[in-house]
Amino acid sequence: MDITRFHAAFFEESRENLDAMEAGLLAMESGSADGETINVVFRAAHSIKGGAATFGFTAISELTHQLETLLDEARSGRRQLDADAIGALLVSGDALRGLLAAAEHDDPIDEAGLKRAHDGLAKMMGREVASTTKAAAKEPEIAEWRIGFKPAPSMFLSGNDPLRILRELSSHGELGVTALDNTLPKFSELDPYEAYLAWDLMLPGSVPRSAIDDAFAWVEDQCELAIEGIPATSAVAPPPAPLPDATDNVVALDTRNAGDARKASAADNADTSIRVAVNKVDALINLVGELVITQAMLRQRSTQLDPVANELLLSGLELLDRNTRDLQEAVMGVRMLPVEFAFSRFPRMVRDLAARLDKKVRLRTSGEATELDKGVIEKIVDPLVHLVRNSIDHGLESPADRRAAGKDETGTISLNAQHQGGHIVIEITDDGRGLDRERILRKAAERGLPIGENPTDAQVWDLVFHPGFSTAEQLTDLSGRGVGMDVVKKNIAALGGQVEIRSKKGTGTTVSIRLPLTLAILDGMTVAVGGEVFILPLNSVIESLQPAAADVRTIAGEARVLRVREDYLPLIDLAAQYGLSAGSSANGHAGSNPGNGIAVVVEADGQRLSLEVDELLGQQQVVVKNLEANYRRVQGISGATILGDGRVALIVDVGGLVQAQRMPQAA
Repeated sequence: MDITRFHAAFFEESRENLDAMEAGLLAMESGSADGETINVVFRAAHSIKGGAATFGFTAISELTHQLETLLDEARSGRRQLDADAIGALLVSGDALRGLLAAAEHDDPIDEAGLKRAHDGLAKMMGREVASTTKAAAKEPEIAEWRIGFKPAPSMFLSGNDPLRILRELSSHGELGVTALDNTLPKFSELDPYEAYLAWDLMLPGSVPRSAIDDAFAWVEDQCELAIEGIPATSAVAPPPAPLPDATDNVVALDTRNAGDARKASAADNADTSIRVAVNKVDALINLVGELVITQAMLRQRSTQLDPVANELLLSGLELLDRNTRDLQEAVMGVRMLPVEFAFSRFPRMVRDLAARLDKKVRLRTSGEATELDKGVIEKIVDPLVHLVRNSIDHGLESPADRRAAGKDETGTISLNAQHQGGHIVIEITDDGRGLDRERILRKAAERGLPIGENPTDAQVWDLVFHPGFSTAEQLTDLSGRGVGMDVVKKNIAALGGQVEIRSKKGTGTTVSIRLPLTLAILDGMTVAVGGEVFILPLNSVIESLQPAAADVRTIAGEARVLRVREDYLPLIDLAAQYGLSAGSSANGHAGSNPGNGIAVVVEADGQRLSLEVDELLGQQQVVVKNLEANYRRVQGISGATILGDGRVALIVDVGGLVQAQRMPQAA
């Protein structure tokens, strides 16, 4: 059998195990871990070691074996994991990530990093050899091990074989096996969803406890287990701790499923998730999008039918409408992931960065369960990383400065996510020194940036998004080189999002990011331009108006601006922008005549402009199609959709128009 086809699953699962291991170690270091955390960390390392050994990734299995030994001492109570030991374990986790990447892509191994990880673990293990040996000498010698073992139904349903565990135990020494059948009912009363098998096992005391733990490491949460070491001084070996009666599981299952429903299958306790390639999910979403478009076509055609003569047909179409929408929401939910996938990388990053800058930092997160499209999460990670690094490096003061200011010497970084309407808002907040308004204005003046008279705080904070802008007095390899904040805003704008800053000197700063929940569905305003229909992203639309001819002025004989109250905004004729003939809209309005046309004011990247259209058709939710993948890239167009009448409507790239049409304001 070609086992290489399972490599991808191994790499993905190993990275998930490393994430769990890192989260557990950080929780232990911060004192927020519970008694089960060390077992979670151990099982994660054990799983990686087992898979690596199976696939022949020797470097990975050797490092995890050394790491696992240290963790086993910790979970058995023979070692306390202090900050140095946890640091060594985290470094080993980093080395494992590198080894996984090297094995996945056939890259060379980072030998220096691998040696550093091995040396760190060896140092931790050797540091307490004397004390461990001394403590072990005081422990009574174990004559034999007594093990009570009762599998849960989920063990069989997950593919684990209890006999395999017994065979593994017997490989370490003579195994005594007694089958317990006191809970076995009559054949006619057997429940196919229950497990009745149980064993009383005995092993020589010469078998290491770690070997026994290893045998059950894969199934600890799928069985009832009692392991007891019988000292050599004991005259009579007591029986192992009693196992719960088989009916205990049945009661628990019945309690969870209220009413007269039959007992829940043990499969409910098994892992019910499956791994599906992203391209398959995207293909499914695309098919559902096609179904939504087809359903919209049927609904539009049905408006021409006699409602009396076609009552049953129209009723069926209405049911199809509801089912299609439900299906669309369910399938879109497949791509939705909790924001925790983005937040989970920050505890380690904050820990390392705080140590590097000699600062004390506390990280608080909330709203981790808030869901967001996988594609959006992947693209928002880099901006979040930059903002968090910036908050620690520039936002938070040193412990001495915080004490002098009457603050807790430990600064706080908060990450919060929450839904607001059809959007998600992510906020990064620090309780540091806040932005210095006067310094920002002074730096802006030095750079010649446009500053109005008496700018508001929001306008001053927006200056930090200019390319190359920085108020840092010293350059570091973390931040302060004037790159990043403009890229942050650009990346967020590319996702159809917005970013704003709120700050108070001496109190702290909050950066708020507003994003659409998904990139596959868009709330849009449909407009008619030159006989065609276009979609304007609704989150970019500010207002619409029918301007008078006197409100339009021409600059330099070509460019036009529109007066909107006290502002002059660039006026773009969309018909001319996309090479369409003017004056052929549904209502006959001439696109080049502002007295008849309609102007839609939109905003992107902090700048507003007005778009001249022939007619406003309405608002609707559309399924976004990638135009570049299906046709080619078109300047000023971000995608396309199919309307209910079968026509293709292009989605206007407001951000692209803003970039292409930047111009000075008219007086």
